[in-house]
Amino acid sequence: MTTLGTGFVRPRRWLRGHPLAFDRGLAAAVLVCMICASFAEPDPGHGPVFHARPPGPFSVLLMVLAAGALVLRRRRPVTVLAVTGVLSAVGFLLTDPPAPVVLSVVIALFTVASRTDRPTTWRVGLLTMLVLTVAAMVVGPTPWYSQENVGVLAWTGLAGAAGDAVRSRRAFIDAIRERAERAERTREEEARRRVAEERLRIARDLHDVVAHHIALVNVQAGVAAHVMDKRPDQAKEALAHVREASRSALDELRTTVGLLRQSGDPEAPTEPAPGLAVLDALVDTFRNAGLPVEVACTDPGSPLPAAADLAAYRIIQEALTNVRKHAGAGAKAEVSVVLVGGTAEVTVLDNGRGADPRPEPDGGGRHGLIGMRERVTALGGTLTAGPRYGGGFRVHAILPVTSRTRAPEEPVTAETTGGCA
Repeated sequence: MTTLGTGFVRPRRWLRGHPLAFDRGLAAAVLVCMICASFAEPDPGHGPVFHARPPGPFSVLLMVLAAGALVLRRRRPVTVLAVTGVLSAVGFLLTDPPAPVVLSVVIALFTVASRTDRPTTWRVGLLTMLVLTVAAMVVGPTPWYSQENVGVLAWTGLAGAAGDAVRSRRAFIDAIRERAERAERTREEEARRRVAEERLRIARDLHDVVAHHIALVNVQAGVAAHVMDKRPDQAKEALAHVREASRSALDELRTTVGLLRQSGDPEAPTEPAPGLAVLDALVDTFRNAGLPVEVACTDPGSPLPAAADLAAYRIIQEALTNVRKHAGAGAKAEVSVVLVGGTAEVTVLDNGRGADPRPEPDGGGRHGLIGMRERVTALGGTLTAGPRYGGGFRVHAILPVTSRTRAPEEPVTAETTGGCA
């Protein structure tokens, strides 16, 4: 069965690529059938019989013209139907026995029904059936009630119904194919959108990790190089901070990149994502780098949602990194995390030079602010960042923490400590 099906595929493709050749072959086949049918003569007792009288020249001419018109049935279906219908009516009127030109009308009507819409098929089909049936009954050589006249009505009606069925099936298949293609495009667009979102999230995480730790490494390395000759002990302490910052950067990079591993890869680290619970360690890294930082946090009562907790930590990390890079020597920073109703307000202030965070020399600046804003927006919060009046810079984020539950009578107390627990 597979070999047989494969054998039909190639001719079918060739015929679809050469429709005119198919129509020429169909016209030739219809002409042969009409000539063979012209030798048949109805016999009321035993059915049709073949006699030796050949069709007349005029009958042959009508059949040749009708068959030749079928070659153009795809280009001009209604015109071909009109031509074959007129030739068939002329055959009923002027030939005896009538030439079987009605066979070409059947093919032409089928083409019209399969290539036009249903209203056109109804109008043209009923008109063709009416005209040919009346012509056969009125001017034909047989009585009006003969089965040949009923056959004209039946064959033309069958041609219209078959053509309409083929058109409906073709439209149904096209609709299914279009829905499948549209669904495939939708799946591809959804996959591309998710990939883009994941790339953006990973890029944001990598920026937060790398920018923070590399800034600290840069500062500590500069300190070590400055005091290497005069104060080796302080240089040694600075190098120790460099090593600790680089180790932390590698650990966080390993955790982030571990999300990109395949299912067969070794398991990624399972330590929890950073949050306000480890804010003390984050602040200590900046203090060790020479940036005085004061922290004021309210007692949350219960942990913040994981997404809000991570976002608050990353916002503070990025804001302090910007302070260390851009605020200049002698700058101080203040960090506050205040819980107000169903939101957490994270604020980072500094008293530096007061300018807008300057772009990096290579033009890669402002990615930190963009990343912070994307994190806050993803949670449905708001973020504002800009210079302070009188000098310095201010970053203020409002994060919704609706999943946090706390008893109404629980007091919200502010603590000026080194971190938030």
